[in-house]
Amino acid sequence: QVRLVESGGGLVQAGGSLRLSCAASGRTFGYVTLGWFRQAAGTEREFVAYITWSGGNTYADSVKGRFTISRDNAKNTVYLQMNSLKPEDTAVYYCAAARVVSLDDASYDYWGQGTQVTVSS
Repeated sequence: QVRLVESGGGLVQAGGSLRLSCAASGRTFGYVTLGWFRQAAGTEREFVAYITWSGGNTYADSVKGRFTISRDNAKNTVYLQMNSLKPEDTAVYYCAAARVVSLDDASYDYWGQGTQVTVSS
């Protein structure tokens, strides 16, 4: 069992920044990838970024150049630094853990409860 707890969401004006954190605990061994996904109201959940144990990462085109994912393996924590936020970034952001490297949310076994990010125009 892996527990993921997100924090750092909130309300920000367009152009602003937020940093999300996701703390992992429990049986995390073997879960090599931590990913961030988001779901806006009335839409399907979409991939945002992932980072592997070794630091490899991938971003969705919509956030490339604005968001940065990082992880502190000693703290079992992954971060998502979000800069130049846009109203279309408004969503619930979820952290998830997978045993494989994947952009597909079906590959992720454990999910956090989500944190709301709202960007006002």
